[in-house]
Amino acid sequence: MGSYTYPKFNYIPPTDLMTQPPQRKPLVVVGAGPVGLAAAIDARLHGLDVLLFDEDDSVSVGSRAVCYAKRTLEVLDRLGVGQPLCEKGVSWNIGRTFLQDEEVYQFNLVPDPGHKRPGMINLQQYYLEEALIHRALELGVDIRWKCKAVGVRAEADHASLTLESPEGTFDIEADWLVVADGARSPMRRHLGLDIEGHIFKDRFLIADVVMKADFPAERRMWFDPAFHPGQSVLLHKQADNVWRIDFQLGWDADPEEERKPERVLPRLKTMFGDQDFELEWVSIYTFQCRRMKDFRHKRLLFVGDAAHQVSPFGARGANSGLQDTDGLMWKLALVMKRLAPEALLDSYDDERTYAADENILNSTRSTDFITPKSATSRMFRNAALELARHHPFARKLVNSGRLSVPSFITRSALNTPDADVFKGDMLPGAPMDDAPMQRNGQDVWLIDQLGNTFQCLVFVDQISQLDASTLAALRALETAAIPVKPLVITRQAGAIDGVAVLHDTQGLFAKRYDAQPGSVWLARPDQHVVARWRHFNNAAVQAALRRATANV
Repeated sequence: MGSYTYPKFNYIPPTDLMTQPPQRKPLVVVGAGPVGLAAAIDARLHGLDVLLFDEDDSVSVGSRAVCYAKRTLEVLDRLGVGQPLCEKGVSWNIGRTFLQDEEVYQFNLVPDPGHKRPGMINLQQYYLEEALIHRALELGVDIRWKCKAVGVRAEADHASLTLESPEGTFDIEADWLVVADGARSPMRRHLGLDIEGHIFKDRFLIADVVMKADFPAERRMWFDPAFHPGQSVLLHKQADNVWRIDFQLGWDADPEEERKPERVLPRLKTMFGDQDFELEWVSIYTFQCRRMKDFRHKRLLFVGDAAHQVSPFGARGANSGLQDTDGLMWKLALVMKRLAPEALLDSYDDERTYAADENILNSTRSTDFITPKSATSRMFRNAALELARHHPFARKLVNSGRLSVPSFITRSALNTPDADVFKGDMLPGAPMDDAPMQRNGQDVWLIDQLGNTFQCLVFVDQISQLDASTLAALRALETAAIPVKPLVITRQAGAIDGVAVLHDTQGLFAKRYDAQPGSVWLARPDQHVVARWRHFNNAAVQAALRRATANV
């Protein structure tokens, strides 16, 4: 079997919470999966007290979500767990698609150099959860295991929760409740909230096997292979010599029969031949593309699979869930600290329902290609695959899963539209591109210098181009009620007392951001551009900050 030992976490009896009348807590999170844990960690990074409930006392069994995209890795870096996960995971950038035994399409997730993180890593979900749990405990998150939420009421100024524990049932009130209790979401069902979309009539078998194989660390997708004719197969390498295989079975497959070892092992032997392997975990899944109409309901904020679900093709589930919390928690922190109105949270709903629709669209297109349900769809799929054997133009039509990319929230009401002319992708709403830098003579990455607070980036050829009034205004930004940290980026190395200076050693920042001497960007705490100008103007920065925090 694999080398992983599932941990058990300390159960703290909730007797201190079992009072009448119910205690009121400022922030409660339900669900200690990756998304709920990320929300709790981010809350602590913003100085908020947080109480986290989960009905279990361990991590998820089986690999489950295994693909974590570059943007998600950057979020995990900001949360303080990215490096060990990247060291443990299997990095990859190349994906290959085959028709039978012939390669018809290939992609590279990071075609440009100069990024800290790879396009993807593969890592079993239990490793991610364990790392997040330890980080949450390190930061002081109050985690209560074996407490199952069995009821909820949404009030105008709070949420009321009923929980079951080994010590009995009790109630808790929360000024704010983040709901991260998964695709079946008991909280959503208790409230009778809608979730709409499409359930696809197909079944897939997941098999995790332990084997030492010479296959490269790539994503491989087969259509109609000899070892599984008429269907599709997906292969990923994970940590600890664990390989994830997804076999398409068809809607008529019997889930109970197909998960039995006597059914699974022959499929694997047909695929791998004489290769030695051990079967570690098996699951059968169907998939759906759907979402709630609204992610915010009074004081309840839905995140991750509780709010939206997609098919697994494209690795958009866990990745989009972590990006939900990335876009939510800084806003919630400002609201809870009374530095922004509750209206700021409407932007969470607007931005993340837009991102969910984008993910659902791409996931649905991938699913329709991989598992066509009409004669026309099947004809198109087969024609695209056949043409791709010999014609490069057709390879772009092969959709074996357009992989997760961050949403460009360009329509967000928080953005300040460009008044100046810029080129490139770093427009308001864009997730910020990385670039290699130096700080105080040490090599650093731009993305590691960003996040957790608003920042004002100013680009100059050399420090002498910054006049005293601009420097004074930049320093003053950091002492405001909503602090904005100044960050000066230069073509030539230099230093400024009390202001961070980054040296654009390879010129990649200037290239990716279309930087000219004097250019300015306002960055959100979640590492998205919110405004940009060709010259620093304190009044314009202040106005953009008010807009970005709904203080207008």
